[in-house]
Amino acid sequence: MELIQATDKVWYSPFEKERDRPILGYIKGDNWSLAVDAGHSKAHTEQFYSALEAAGLPLPKLTVLTHSHWDHTFGMHATSGLCIANQLTAAYLRGYKERTEREGTGWFFGLDECIRNKYADCQPVIVTLPDIVFSGEMSLDPGSCPIRLLQTEAPHSDDSTLVYAENEKVLFLGDSCSGRFPTWVRDRVLCSRLAETVSRLDAKLCLDSHWTPQTKQEILDDLRSFKEGT
Repeated sequence: MELIQATDKVWYSPFEKERDRPILGYIKGDNWSLAVDAGHSKAHTEQFYSALEAAGLPLPKLTVLTHSHWDHTFGMHATSGLCIANQLTAAYLRGYKERTEREGTGWFFGLDECIRNKYADCQPVIVTLPDIVFSGEMSLDPGSCPIRLLQTEAPHSDDSTLVYAENEKVLFLGDSCSGRFPTWVRDRVLCSRLAETVSRLDAKLCLDSHWTPQTKQEILDDLRSFKEGT
């Protein structure tokens, strides 16, 4: 797995279309390190950790979830340290866990072909819950690297969390700019509200989980000028 250094304190693994793997982020403080999203399986998480170790970087003490969708969270059981999510993400994960325990994994495999392809090798589907739950906004500082977690309205899901490394001016967007699964239609009002949130941050580099890096202005232009339904 490739690991790209974006700034002095921020790294990320690029998204992978074939296996629907999102960006996984890494922020290194002076005292401890933080990951952005947990990956979509144990294999995804472990490969990310191998890339970190190869680069001489310590494993994260904390993993922030940008939202509840499987490709960002179903690797949680393989993460090091603790996981943190907003209260809606925690509730959705609790629902996934209870449904899987009650019905098995058929409902999950029926969601998308990418899921069936990823789990074709019969690796177990394990849903775990976050260790820490917050609401609204939370500030963290792993050491000379202040980080803001912002729960926000967004067209992709109602449980989106943005992760902003203030001094590095790097914003992890998760899937917040995308449309809602499975139609991928975007709501204009929710795009506008997300744009308002992004506009208040002094970000220079914006990382969408399933796309290449963009500027803040490119993100705002996209959110403000799209045609309804795209």
